Amino acid sequence: MASFRDPAVASAPARPLRRVAVLGATGSIGTATAEVIRHLQSADPDYDWRLWSASGHRNLELLAKIAAEATHCPRSLIASAARAGSPRAMTGFAGTIAHGPEALVTAATDDDVDVVVAAIVGRAGLESTLAAVQSGKRVALANKETLVVAGPIVSQQCRQSGAELLPVDSEHSALFQCIGDRAGDVERLILTASGGPFRTWSRSQMDQATVESALNHPTWDMGAKITIDSATMMNKALEIIEARWLFDVPADRIEVVIHPQSIVHSLVEFCDHSVISQWSPPDMRLPIQYALTYPRRLPGIAKRWDRTRPSSLEMIPADRDRFPALDLGFEVAGCGGTAGAVLNAANEVAVGLFLGGQIRFTEIVPICRKVLESHTFDASPTLSDLVRLDDWAREEARRAGKPN
Repeated sequence: MASFRDPAVASAPARPLRRVAVLGATGSIGTATAEVIRHLQSADPDYDWRLWSASGHRNLELLAKIAAEATHCPRSLIASAARAGSPRAMTGFAGTIAHGPEALVTAATDDDVDVVVAAIVGRAGLESTLAAVQSGKRVALANKETLVVAGPIVSQQCRQSGAELLPVDSEHSALFQCIGDRAGDVERLILTASGGPFRTWSRSQMDQATVESALNHPTWDMGAKITIDSATMMNKALEIIEARWLFDVPADRIEVVIHPQSIVHSLVEFCDHSVISQWSPPDMRLPIQYALTYPRRLPGIAKRWDRTRPSSLEMIPADRDRFPALDLGFEVAGCGGTAGAVLNAANEVAVGLFLGGQIRFTEIVPICRKVLESHTFDASPTLSDLVRLDDWAREEARRAGKPN
């Protein structure tokens, strides 16, 4: 048979590019984002999606692999300053290789970039995420710490620049989807929590918890820090604070319920007492894709809920006595100011101390409370104030974690 090109296909205009910068490309969110981008290259009839730049911290070999697997090679790769002297893994990459936090800001503000996926874990993602917001980008936010530390500042910058801040956390994506265009009718936001590996453990059992048992999450496959946060339920405390700023809802209108099956990702109660929820199996590719393509919904690669199999869904009140991190979350969401920066910094250090075998699991939250209560609260801090307090809180948490 003769080979020929369909004239209609040959003359079809090229799809406009959608370029994505993935900051934190080697983590679970970053690798899932790379999958979604590859999927959208064939699933989206309107745009040609490209992984434009990517950053990694320690796992430069995986960063190089992500670049190699991209249909169109990224324009730039950013390695952490700690690995700046080890570029061998990048051999053969034709684009720009940069190092350090300044390179992250450059990638986040690149005029060619349409969407910034902020997936760097912890306080380290603050400056690059804020820079993307100030540049008016669409920011797919997986770094909840940005809003925990600097919620009022980020919210103000969004209003000034016109940036779109779209949630990637499954719970906040669920809230966003449920609220739709009815924000004025919202009565309560209800975050679901799996309960983590210690959902049924007593306080005395948790006193003896090992690192291995705390990292054994029953539902999600995440990095060590986030998994420990799930075990203490500090992750939910941080999500309470994130929801307060993301949706401009006061802390006393946010709730947490335990939902072990992790199928219902969050619920919204409206003023008429109707409750709407978003369901899907645990799969971060769904909220990632929605943040990239919003307001459009396209065929996805996330898991489908199997309705051919019987299932039960539990909703259990959260036990704030066994999981005191929740009280910290509500308190910090209520007062704002410098409290979020201090709580986040203290928690990052305390989690590291536990993972290093220096403190018990049940000492993590008390250390956070001690540091929080010992700081001088400021209701209207500047960014430099928050950075200074971040350093202070880390040192205080290290001191609190030392044996007497």
